Parts: sequence; C-alpha cells; structure tokens
Amino acid sequence: MDQFLPNGGGSRLGNLDEKSKAIIVELQHDGRKSYSAIGKSVGLSEAAVRQRVSRLIESGVMEIVAVTDPLSLGFARQAMVGLKVRGDITAVADRLHDYDEIDYLVVTAGSFDLLVEIVCESDRHLIEFVNEELRSIDAVVDTELFMYLSLEKQKYNWGTR
Repeated sequence: MDQFLPNGGGSRLGNLDEKSKAIIVELQHDGRKSYSAIGKSVGLSEAAVRQRVSRLIESGVMEIVAVTDPLSLGFARQAMVGLKVRGDITAVADRLHDYDEIDYLVVTAGSFDLLVEIVCESDRHLIEFVNEELRSIDAVVDTELFMYLSLEKQKYNWGTR
C-alpha cells in the first residue's frame, strides 16, 4: 500500500493522507518554499517531502506554476466568453484545448455550455480571435463576452478537504 495514497490508488485529493494534504497547503501559500522548510512544518524529512511532491505532480493532483499578471506582460485584454453549443460539448472543448489565447476552459451547466477565459494582446486580437476562431466553429451557436475591467481577486490557496 502506498503511504502517499493510503487507500491504495487513485489520484484524487480524497485519497491523500494528511501529510500530503499539508504539503499542498504549504505550497499553495508559497510555491517556492524549500522542501526542508515544508518538512519542518509538516513533520517529514526533506527527502520525504521531495518524494511526495514528485508523486503529487506525476499523479496530476497538483502542478507548481508561476502566476503572472497578464497586463504587465503586454496582454491588454482579458475576457470570459460564454459559449452555447449545439451537439457534442466535449468535442468543442477538445477543439479549444490547443489555443494559446485560452487559459481557462470549463464545461458548465446553466446558460452556457462552456466558459472560456481568453487573454489577448489587444482589442484587435480579441475581436479576431472571437470572430475567426470561436465563432467559426460550426457547433458554436452563440457567444457572449464578459470583458475584464479590473481583476479584484484571484487566489490559489483554498487548501484541502
């Protein structure tokens, strides 16, 4: 039995032991925190933390990334786009995976079938992307843009359950 996944398998958070969950919480607060410092906080050796972090990443439970401010990197426009789809929603979602402009894509229930967050370099880029890419997909029957005027809160430290 794997001590990382005490129930013997799976890669979902519900299968993680308390030490692995504590490591995730530590990294959500500071993704650059050293394995040694995390080990002291959660009661494990540096090597054990390193091993668990590797397994968390390999299993797809978490990833460690640098979160940036798109405006400071030259991307002038962000928007959420609601898409209404006729037919196979997952086929449309699969088609959208490869666009660099899309950084968030979810299948939803409600007014829209898909919500897509896009990041563009300019108003022109935004218009071209929506018209030439999103609206050109045959199964997309309607789009609604929600332009971001100001990002007031974005967090990644919701912890574990």
